[in-house]
Amino acid sequence: MWTCIFSANKKHSGFLWRAALAAAVLAGPATAGEHGIQRLIQAYPQHLCGAEGNFLVWCDGERMPYDDGNSQKTHRQKLENADLQDQMEQPYPRGADYPLPPPTDFEPGRIRNEAFFRKMYGNNAEEVRRRLAPVEWLPRSGGQRLWVTTVNRVHERLKAVSDELDTLPASLRRFVDRPAGGFNWRVIAREKRLSPHSFGIAVDMNTSTADYWQWQRGGDRGPIAYRNRIPLEIVLIFEKHGFIWGGKWHHFDTPHFEYRPELLVKSPDPAPDGKPASPGTTGD
Repeated sequence: MWTCIFSANKKHSGFLWRAALAAAVLAGPATAGEHGIQRLIQAYPQHLCGAEGNFLVWCDGERMPYDDGNSQKTHRQKLENADLQDQMEQPYPRGADYPLPPPTDFEPGRIRNEAFFRKMYGNNAEEVRRRLAPVEWLPRSGGQRLWVTTVNRVHERLKAVSDELDTLPASLRRFVDRPAGGFNWRVIAREKRLSPHSFGIAVDMNTSTADYWQWQRGGDRGPIAYRNRIPLEIVLIFEKHGFIWGGKWHHFDTPHFEYRPELLVKSPDPAPDGKPASPGTTGD
């Protein structure tokens, strides 16, 4: 639904994305909420079976509120205490056209409802560990082993990413041939929130070619100067298989890729027959 606002001209993309964000905020809450809920159901059909008003219904019968009713949260408050509406509010700019530098506080996917991910992937480190599987990363290029969750077949999707990256020329593989890691139950640096690495759904690529907002300005002091060295060819392969990229955030994290299919689905229509949506409809 957001492709109409993309611009091939980088000069205008920031303006168009600000307009898109304004449109998302001004949209009627019922429409925005329904679309967000449907995108979640489409992305995770094995876990989410429907909705009842403001509640997302899990297939085990649990009802989880979508919107907590607080529309006055600051960006920091959304990061620290997100509901599902906050999580789905900002459209992720899939593909080659995205605003550079990212507008202030534009970071779709960085706002997460922790209860949602704890229920889906595991409520503690041991629960998550029981569902992990190894992925042999870039085996044709030497490679190493990354541990990620088997929930939602994330391990298979990451293996598909690895297979494609392994066919790239060495000039591109050098950005991904020494990944920093996958599963790691921990809080985000200088935060109290759990990292998505805690759930086995995120991987970090080579630190030698990585750029991270806190490294650029030494914490919370001064403006953020955007920097990135990761080639777009790599980003597109990850997105194809359901992984968003932290390089599209205002608080950028360029080595970071995270399995978040709800932000990559192309329409709010649920997948047919209750089966996981196909790569053509989810970006997996």
